[in-house]
Amino acid sequence: MYILDTGARFSAVRFSPVFNPPPTSLRRRYFIVRANLPFPKHQAKYHKELEVAIDAVDRACRLCVDVKRSLFSSKEKIVEKNDQTPVTIADFGVQALVSLELSKLFPSIPLVAEEDSHFVRANNLVSSVVSEVKSKASIGDNHLSDADVLEAIDRGGKDAYTFCNKPATYWVLDPIDGTRGFLKGDEALYVVGLALVVDNEIVLGVMGCPNWPGDSSDGSTGTLMLSHIGCGTWTKKLQNVSGNVAGDWIRCFVDACVLMNKARFCIQESQTWESLPLSGFFDASTVSEDLKHKEILLLPTCCGSLCKYLMVASGRASVFLLRAKTQRTIKSWDHAVGIICVHEAGGKVTDWEGDEINLEEDQSERRLIFPAGGVVVSNGSLHNQILEMISSASPTL
Repeated sequence: MYILDTGARFSAVRFSPVFNPPPTSLRRRYFIVRANLPFPKHQAKYHKELEVAIDAVDRACRLCVDVKRSLFSSKEKIVEKNDQTPVTIADFGVQALVSLELSKLFPSIPLVAEEDSHFVRANNLVSSVVSEVKSKASIGDNHLSDADVLEAIDRGGKDAYTFCNKPATYWVLDPIDGTRGFLKGDEALYVVGLALVVDNEIVLGVMGCPNWPGDSSDGSTGTLMLSHIGCGTWTKKLQNVSGNVAGDWIRCFVDACVLMNKARFCIQESQTWESLPLSGFFDASTVSEDLKHKEILLLPTCCGSLCKYLMVASGRASVFLLRAKTQRTIKSWDHAVGIICVHEAGGKVTDWEGDEINLEEDQSERRLIFPAGGVVVSNGSLHNQILEMISSASPTL
């Protein structure tokens, strides 16, 4: 049974001061649904895939929480890849776990993901990863071998599948987006993100953020966000004291801000406001009170791109701007699930020239995207204004 409630609450979770809810004038009504999925299955073409994705991401988030509890008690839990990006047992464990869960019902759908098992093997991390995966896998048995888990990791690795230039159906997984946030402590945000792409169209996505501030009175923590093409974007509490996804689904909408100086902006933590084209039109302030006419509110940075997508899709931020750097590649898994969550919440995502993000430009591997100039994520109402400002400022950049 589906129960729609158009009550006055905006969110089911209580946010810390850093994540103050948007002003009343910027809020939109929402809907609460009490069901396994937030919409009837017949309305969702990919409902089977979505249900599996929800379960896989939930299990992956619980793995992250458990690993994080012991993160600082064991030096073996923290390692670094050659590019100096911090990686933990959780990254590899999540990739193996999600890969295993997806392959049970959809073994023929390829997986595009961040990691491969070479690093696990080379750093004697196999037993640690396998142990974490066994404890969370749905089969709940001890028959998973080391080889099974390593193979599951490699199923999403760089050399696992060649797409050529044909339209394809495939999963895109970011095991932990915002690994630095994972390492920082309990307050920092990080996201497990999973999307399904069919013929260059993202048709569903699920994000889990274990540290999303919640209401501790009922033992809950974190948020789970899902989107399905044509069915909207929805959230619910990620976990309760029993470790299960709990509570009601709440539909998300982007905020209704139409004035640039009233918008709330997110930028990449590695970039400065002064490096972005809008800095020629507005100064940035991190203090919301007494903003001047030519100032915008810049929200505190959070690690990883998917956290910013989650902020925009949930109405906590109005805009996320990312400038492409020539010396760094942009990975598809940092954006795929965020794109559909923002779109289905009423927002918009393009490159700096206003073109949609093309996931198939990397024809053989589907691992890279090449947005001209960078990525603009907005509530939709502000999108054209932002593109016009970027365009007019581009000759000076």
